[in-house]
Amino acid sequence: MALTIYGVALSRANRNLWLAEELGLAYTHRETDFRPIAADHSRTETFLAINPNGHVPAIDDDGLVVWESMAINLYLARKHGGALAPATLGEEAQILMWTFWAVTEVETDALTLLLHHEAPVTSKRRNAAAAKALDRLQAPFAVFDAHLSDHGHVVGTRFTVADINLAAVFEWVGAVPALLDGHRNVADWLAGCRSRPAYRKVQAMVRV
Repeated sequence: MALTIYGVALSRANRNLWLAEELGLAYTHRETDFRPIAADHSRTETFLAINPNGHVPAIDDDGLVVWESMAINLYLARKHGGALAPATLGEEAQILMWTFWAVTEVETDALTLLLHHEAPVTSKRRNAAAAKALDRLQAPFAVFDAHLSDHGHVVGTRFTVADINLAAVFEWVGAVPALLDGHRNVADWLAGCRSRPAYRKVQAMVRV
């Protein structure tokens, strides 16, 4: 059995690398960059044979190709089991719910903040986009903060793949301390996720 993860740690592939490290999986990391300036990038003929969309991450798990970072994590957790995987059908539903919620309610605006929050003051369009994104994020942050006050983790009472999936999205707002300061449960939970050895190992792989 051979698992290959395509992508770079600077991209959404970090979610898959993080989970693989948490699960203790043996894998090959093919550093496929999303930036066309790289020699080995996601628009090469070789990678397009893996993902014709030309996006990372993707995996090849002994011949099974899966795209999309969240789908990859849900698949790997389900396959390998353990404490990170859903223990019941109810937990699986909750993991799916929160994962889709993070993508639909948080990710787009979080990425906008990551890219534009510190734009030059002359870039009025970017500053306006960041301001709107910050305003829209107040509601989902409040929802998640209230959830964490009662549960401590995304699902159940332990660290699961759902924590990885959400932390990978929520950490994009690190450039906006005020948003985290206003939601202390989210801030504390995120700090706990980022303190894990597997997370730190993947962060050490990041090349700007």
